[in-house]
Amino acid sequence: MNILVTGGAGFIGSNFIRYWLEKYPEDYITNLDALTYAGNLENLKDIESNPNYTFVHGNILDAALVDTLVEKSDKVVHFAAESHVDRSILGPEAFIETNIKGTFTLLEAVRKHKKHFHHVSTDEVFGSLSLGDTAKFTERTPYAPRSPYSASKAGSDHLVRAYSDTFQVPVTITNCSNNFGPYQHPEKFIPRMITNIMDGESIKVYGDGLYVRDWLFVKDHCRAIDSILQKGNVGDTYVVGGMSEDINNLEVAKLILDYMGVGEDRIEFVVDRPGHDRRYAVDWTKIHQDLGWEPEHHFQDWLKETVTWYKANEAWWRPLKTQAEQFYASK
Repeated sequence: MNILVTGGAGFIGSNFIRYWLEKYPEDYITNLDALTYAGNLENLKDIESNPNYTFVHGNILDAALVDTLVEKSDKVVHFAAESHVDRSILGPEAFIETNIKGTFTLLEAVRKHKKHFHHVSTDEVFGSLSLGDTAKFTERTPYAPRSPYSASKAGSDHLVRAYSDTFQVPVTITNCSNNFGPYQHPEKFIPRMITNIMDGESIKVYGDGLYVRDWLFVKDHCRAIDSILQKGNVGDTYVVGGMSEDINNLEVAKLILDYMGVGEDRIEFVVDRPGHDRRYAVDWTKIHQDLGWEPEHHFQDWLKETVTWYKANEAWWRPLKTQAEQFYASK
């Protein structure tokens, strides 16, 4: 099988490519990535010489390039996206361009060539749940995005479903919870805390720190997409979450401090982010019942493994963190 992966030099995309080539060594993967701040070829250094892997430096907004690559593929797995909420608040336009117009460009190509299109989205499109509530996001939860990032992803989800219903494009969608693990950009919540501690800095926590996220280890997410590509129902959406129950950001910070042997005096509460969603929680019953998938990695165990990975890979994250600090300092 020939798979076109968009955004494969990013965090989740690079983990997916590595996972796929290890599990299906006879398949071929083409990685289309624009190499923005989130795309890093160092993520795939260990497989760059694999004869079944091809990297193409290009943008999903380039319709001619996209058309050529889609025509040669059997399936398209679409990771490419602007994905950082803070950056979407500082500069929303890039999120509209990539997440909505870029997805449109891909959909036009898969419509023309009749290829299966898997769209990777987020649980953030569903908005926010209340603390202390027992409700969880499902495939039937109404959309209520609250940031430019989540609104742009909601728009792309609607486009994908519209192309499925109107043009019979064979699509599948995943709305996943917060991923974590190796190769995640150091401006993201968990790696930022780990690297700040390594640098002797404080851990910065928004507001009161009681914001709750569902944490999904990145390899479990890759396994979920694999299950959907192999046996998912065309036209269906699958919500994908991890093995974590209402653990708040302050508790995550304290776990990381404990794993790194540092005291809680390193926590610094900072001014809250605008439109900060209070709680996410994910009910992954459908993908479990329909496809037999469930997460294999418990949050606390793999958070510790993630800490170990960042401690051992400073040469990977140091340049990225420096670039991110310079970006935010300029705003």
